[in-house]
Order: sequence, then C-alpha cells, then structure tokens
Amino acid sequence: MESSFSPDRIDSSLPIAGDFAYTVIAQHYLRMVEQEEGVLADKDPEYLHQMRVASRRLRTALQVFRHVIKLPKAAGEKRIAQLTRTLGTLRDLDVQIEALRSDYIQQLPHKNERKALKKVLLVLEQQRIPALAHARDTLTDPKYQKMKSAYETWLHAPQYTALGQLSLLLLIPDLLNPLLSALLLHEGWLVSVNDSSSARWLVLHDLRKMCKFVRYQAEFFSSFYSPSFRTWVDELKALQDNLGKVQDTHVLAELLQKELPENTKIPHLERAMQTNRSNALINWEAIRHRYLTASFREYLHLLLLHPTLPEAMPVEPAKI
Repeated sequence: MESSFSPDRIDSSLPIAGDFAYTVIAQHYLRMVEQEEGVLADKDPEYLHQMRVASRRLRTALQVFRHVIKLPKAAGEKRIAQLTRTLGTLRDLDVQIEALRSDYIQQLPHKNERKALKKVLLVLEQQRIPALAHARDTLTDPKYQKMKSAYETWLHAPQYTALGQLSLLLLIPDLLNPLLSALLLHEGWLVSVNDSSSARWLVLHDLRKMCKFVRYQAEFFSSFYSPSFRTWVDELKALQDNLGKVQDTHVLAELLQKELPENTKIPHLERAMQTNRSNALINWEAIRHRYLTASFREYLHLLLLHPTLPEAMPVEPAKI
C-alpha cells in the first residue's frame, strides 16, 4: 500500500495530543518499513541499523502515547518488541564484527594475538548466518505483513482516546515525569568506577538502556522546550554512548573467554579493551554524583514542568 504521508512534512508543534502522537508514530513506522529491502538484500549494514533504531523509537512512541491512542492489536507494542529483538540480535553481531575488524585487530602488533582474534571473528561471522536468516524470515512472515496492514489501516483512520483530544501542552509533563523518575531512581548512579564486582557491569548496562529509553521519549518533545532541555537530552545520548562502549568491551571479553583456549595470551588486546573502557568512563564519577544531588534532580523536574508551543503551528496534522 503506497502512502502519501512523508516524514519530511511532519511538524512536531501539533496542539492536540492525539494528533501529535499520530505524527510521531507515522514518522517512525514509515522510516522503519523503508529499510526493509535494504535489510533483506544485506548489502549495506546501515539499513539494518536504521530499521532497528526506527523500530525502537516506534516502540517507545507506543509506550509514551498508550493513554491517547487506540491501536489494533496486530499493531501493538508486543509485535514491535519482537521485531526489535530480532533486528537487534543481527545488529549486535554486526557491531561486534566491525569492532574486531576496524578497531582491535589493527591495534595488535603480534601475529598470535591477531590470529586468536580472527578465530573469534570467524565465530561471529558463523553466528551471523542464522541471525540473518531469522531476520529475513521475520520480514517475510505473514504476521509481519499483518502488522504492517494494521498500521496502514490506523494511519488512514486513526483512533484516539478521550485524553487524545486534550491539549498536548497539558499532558507533556505527565508523559515525561514517570520516565524521569525511573531514571533518577536507577541503582546505576550508585556504582562507582572503582567498584570491581562483576555485577556492576550489568547494572551499568541496564542504566544505558534506561538512558536510551528516556532520550527517545524526550526527543519527541524537544521542540516544546528551551535549549537547556535539549542540552540535557544531548548529555543523555553521550552517556548512553559511553556506557555502550563499556558494555561492548565486556561482551567481547566474555566471547574471548568462551572461544579461545584457556591459556591463550592476549596482553595487547586486553590493554586495548581496558583503555577503551577507561576512556568511556573518564567522566563517570562527576556525572553520577551530579545525578545524586538534590539540586540537579530538582532542576530536571522543574525543567519538564514548562513546555511551550513552538512558533510554527500547523492547522491540522498531515494524514495518510
């Protein structure tokens, strides 16, 4: 079904909550399905990356606006979550493979270490074969086609709840505050860089996912806030990226431990991993202590309380 809706025509300054939810959902749904052919062809990993990001943002939108929209069951969050997990498995392998090829292998001066790493690279490439097959099966499965049909139907005739008819400005603080509270209550802020326990990495990885979720949600509403709000969102992205680099080193370490003989010596690789980890956490202590201060927490809560209408105000939302 060809859509007349164009993400480029979206204006995020819509005054009614349901109409704004429509534009966000339409944008990320269409961006997601536009990547399908590229993912199936598997010639350029960027298509997979963009489809995974779009599916994540779409899922976030469904969670954010669940109180203002009425979606068909086939278009629900559960279906998007399943798709995101499938794409994520393949994308994570691509990221690991690229890191080994372009980063770590280039840093190793000794042949034996490069040989060991190439062995791990081969394992990842073999794991990628069934992951790609599963992704292709998912994108050609009748359930996926049914989900797309449900979205196209809703986008041509969207249905909102009673809350969806209210002013968006009235609802924005209440849409954002629960996620801010979840972020501030996360135990990751209590993890010191000097903590040597193995469990801390799992906690920081979970904090990374929380930062990403809050950032995606906050970005939906950036045009309704001051530059200070957008600065905070950018800081969340930087923190998310750095915690991701830390996680990547631990995933690689576990892979090396699993795939290499027990007494394999890889000192240069281990130092490179430690350097990447240390660089990613260089500002962590200052960041976490900031999030543990009453003044900064109060600042964030107050920041969310005062959205304003952007200057550009369309008469009505663009509909498919």
